[in-house]
Amino acid sequence: MVRYQLAKRRSGTVSVKDRSEINATTAKMYRQKGTGRARHGSKKAPIFRGGGKAFGPKPRSHAIELPKKVRALALKHALSSKVKTDMLVVLDNCELKEGKTKELKSRFAKLGFQSVLIIDGAAVQDEFARAARNIPRVDVLPVQGINVYDILRHDKLVLTKAAVEALEARFK
Repeated sequence: MVRYQLAKRRSGTVSVKDRSEINATTAKMYRQKGTGRARHGSKKAPIFRGGGKAFGPKPRSHAIELPKKVRALALKHALSSKVKTDMLVVLDNCELKEGKTKELKSRFAKLGFQSVLIIDGAAVQDEFARAARNIPRVDVLPVQGINVYDILRHDKLVLTKAAVEALEARFK
């Protein structure tokens, strides 16, 4: 599942010109016989400076196929692995009065959070998201954005009650 996610987010926009896309003359470089040199017909050939690249990269999708049931199962396993290792915390809500990073950082220090993924309900409070976005190794996502890669990448997983209810409804 992690390989699926990382491959799917690659842009795949790299491109080079092959010999058909090079803008050069189509005239024969020099006559076929009598020069003592090898026979050539085009300056666009890959062996020449300024010629096209042979077998170069072209735009493509790097995504791999993975069945929907397998993706759902991977998410269930990631969540259950956090539960088994006691790295899952459930909070009532994630709210701040002011979007201050210093305040949130001190709260996380009291709770012992270094690397944490926080999953809130349908929408994350703007002040909380603003306070958390400048803290390293802290990510805040709405429940629709939950994914296996982020769960496994962080040490702790923090869910709000709204997120737990949404996940229960999703897996029924």
